[in-house]
Amino acid sequence: MSTVSIEIERVSKTFGAFRALDDVSLSVPAGALVALLGPSGSGKTTLLRIIAGLESPDSGTVRLDGQDATDRHPRERGVGFVFQHYALFRHLTIFENVAFGLRVRPRRTRPPEAAVRARVAELLDLVQLPGLAGRYPHQLSGGQRQRVALARALATEPRVLLLDEPFGALDARVRQELRRWLRRLHDRLAITGVLVTHDQEEALEVADEVVVLRGGRMEQAGTPEAVYDRPASPFVYAFLGHANRFPGRVHRGRATAAGQVLDVPEYAAVDDRPATAYARPHELRLSPAGGPRPPGGGGGPLARISSVRMVGPVARLQLRPLAPAGGAPLEAELDAADFRALGLDAGDAVLVTPRRLRVFLDAPGAAGAAGAAGA
Repeated sequence: MSTVSIEIERVSKTFGAFRALDDVSLSVPAGALVALLGPSGSGKTTLLRIIAGLESPDSGTVRLDGQDATDRHPRERGVGFVFQHYALFRHLTIFENVAFGLRVRPRRTRPPEAAVRARVAELLDLVQLPGLAGRYPHQLSGGQRQRVALARALATEPRVLLLDEPFGALDARVRQELRRWLRRLHDRLAITGVLVTHDQEEALEVADEVVVLRGGRMEQAGTPEAVYDRPASPFVYAFLGHANRFPGRVHRGRATAAGQVLDVPEYAAVDDRPATAYARPHELRLSPAGGPRPPGGGGGPLARISSVRMVGPVARLQLRPLAPAGGAPLEAELDAADFRALGLDAGDAVLVTPRRLRVFLDAPGAAGAAGAAGA
């Protein structure tokens, strides 16, 4: 199956007074699967529809394999589209649903019946639904129907596959199974793909690259590891998972926060500014208050355990910082066995030591933002 690269250059789009996309540029390498991630209204579905040709940009250019496709009709782009709610024809069998795109081709490019049957059989086998060709959509589970929708999108051998929240209507367990299956399928086909999702875990698990959108602008793009471990802004940090916040200050390349002093060379020219340090729940180390310091030294604020929830092998703790530091509630995740070994329980006071902190300057006029609840 042939693949093409996608280039989005300075694309903007408005709907009335609402600016859905604002000067967005993006490159998708041939054969890569890229996830567009962001909250509702961030512009991710609008961008996907512009790539498909279902919307036209107000300005900017869309290139497919180096060729300008901005004004090209959707049928001329070689794009397959999978929607959230399947969009299957209820009155057609699974076979006819998958064959639909082949049968409606112009007569001169329409394959013979034997080729159609062979292609449908091949695709149903590919999406692990052999033997279901004679059934109707209502006779299949949600996960099976979404696989049929994907097979239908692949039937015409598109050069680009676009997926708009393809698993959004499914329950959590089926979502998890299907996204892993989609990753394996993509590795097998090596087709260029763009996936729209608001599910952070889905984007991080499935995609080769993640693009985080906010308010119609691109906040950060990079590998899943890069955007998770090295977020470019507090928004990205908080959007990709729970973010514990610690108030602090930055002065001439040094930051103080959570009882630690950190080198922040990117702020070498900053003169005594308020800042916020961020840490993930699994990056917090706990030790009984008044006990020996944790291995490796260091320290942080004192907090009291508000609640403990054991979720399989993980202990999830809610913490309330104690005076004088105070601040927003914290969340910690520990291995359940390690937590039991500490002998701690709800109501106990603990020393909180972040193993890793990421520091961002507070925006001007954002005093008190560091004390806001974790997102």
